[in-house]
Amino acid sequence: MKYIIAPDSYKGSLSAAEAAECMERGIRDADPDAEVAKIPLADGGEGTVEALVSAAGGTIREVEATGPLGEPVRAFYGVLSDGTTAVIEMAAASGITLVPRERLNPLAATTFGTGQLIRAALDAGCRKFIIGIGGSATNDGGVGMAQALGVRFLDREGRDIGFGGGALGDIHTIDIGGLDPRLAECEIQVACDVTNPLCGPEGASAVFGPQKGATPEMVERLDRGLAHLAGLMKEQLGVDVLTLPGGGAAGGLGAGLAGFLGAVMRRGIEIVLDVTRFDLKVRDADFVFTGEGRTDRQTAFGKAPAGVAAAAKRHGKPVICISGGIGQDAAELYRHGFDIVVGAVQSPMTLDEAVRLAPELVRHAARSVTRALMLGAGR
Repeated sequence: MKYIIAPDSYKGSLSAAEAAECMERGIRDADPDAEVAKIPLADGGEGTVEALVSAAGGTIREVEATGPLGEPVRAFYGVLSDGTTAVIEMAAASGITLVPRERLNPLAATTFGTGQLIRAALDAGCRKFIIGIGGSATNDGGVGMAQALGVRFLDREGRDIGFGGGALGDIHTIDIGGLDPRLAECEIQVACDVTNPLCGPEGASAVFGPQKGATPEMVERLDRGLAHLAGLMKEQLGVDVLTLPGGGAAGGLGAGLAGFLGAVMRRGIEIVLDVTRFDLKVRDADFVFTGEGRTDRQTAFGKAPAGVAAAAKRHGKPVICISGGIGQDAAELYRHGFDIVVGAVQSPMTLDEAVRLAPELVRHAARSVTRALMLGAGR
């Protein structure tokens, strides 16, 4: 039997690669002769670099970058085996996990470090980019990213503005004359799984600002700043990002990447499945295993296991989802290409216990499901 194992991470307990290893052990416990292909996945957020480098080959490179609050951080990006494709997680340099909760401040947080990662990849010879934009601490519309790549944002006195979403209202002129010319040679895809626009009640500031430390007053100021930025981009650069689906992702970084760098938005899981050549690999599989930290009806709306299920069903392959927790509405997934949905936790336990025991719980679930599949196949 041939098994494809393609899980997302189980956030807080297992990376996608670790989850795949646990599933493989469980499958081999039940079927020692199993042929297994592991394809750890991500949807553009945390783990995207690791997943793509693991599946497609390549290296992870560390660089020093400017963190969200202007302090240096050790960040990273990946270069795939073709030597020309860079994979970047904006959270590696501009992520919310880099800022202590008590210091979260989207008025001051910058995406400058994300721009530095792009520049480092350009210096390494990369001309194709996959940029995941989940997990941001920022709300600056990608201005910091653009500053790191040579764009100047000037106030009425011709002075460069400072960092953060709080400075957007000071912009009078956008000068793209210094934008790194190598970017004109590049193909940039943004892994983005939200469709929120830049501004308004469904925009970056209103929806995501509070989790980054924004008070209601700050949300209003940030939203005005992003609207001001969008107006200047349309007036001075001829690009309209105000209603761009996904423009509000990562505090407006989606709009900034599209408007300043000409990036194209795509669902993260679609990009990852393309790069890993999942569609080709799944054709001769007997079973497809996937999973994530928690599975419920929301999984069907663009999460990694849903992408796996859709691709597998194009070839008529059975799909098994093993997850840390199962929502009461998970049965909805049987209408979206899933054949078996199993929770790894089968007895009462605390969250800390579940996290600690995750490797064995996932292995046990994979073992049990595989034994059932073999019985069904008459083995």
